[in-house]
Amino acid sequence: MRIHLDASDGGPLYERLASSLRAAIVDGRVGYGERLPAARTLAEHLELNVHTVLRAYRMLRDEGMIELHPGRGAVVAKRLGHRTALAGAIHDLVDEARLNGVDAPALISLIREAYR
Repeated sequence: MRIHLDASDGGPLYERLASSLRAAIVDGRVGYGERLPAARTLAEHLELNVHTVLRAYRMLRDEGMIELHPGRGAVVAKRLGHRTALAGAIHDLVDEARLNGVDAPALISLIREAYR
C-alpha cells in the first residue's frame, strides 16, 4: 500500500495521514479485513513520529473505518471499495471539478460546506 501525504495541505500531519488512509479504504486500495502497516513501520517509512501515526489510527477508529487490536495492529472495518457508489461518485466529482477549473482546496471547501 502506498501512502502519500499531501505537502500542499497545511493541516496537521495526523489529519493528512488519516485522510490518505481513508481515501485508500474508500477507493479500494485497502480492503475490508486487510491489515494496515504497524504504526512503528509506517512512522519509519514516512519519517513521522510513531505517535502521529497512532493518532491518525485512533481518528480512523473513532470514525469506524478501522479496528485497533493491541498487539495485532489495525484492520479495516468498513466494507468499502472500488465498486461502491461512493468511490465512483468521488471520482466523478473530482473529474467534474477538474473540467470546470476548480482546484482541490476549493473543492474541499465546497464539500465541507455542503456536509454541514
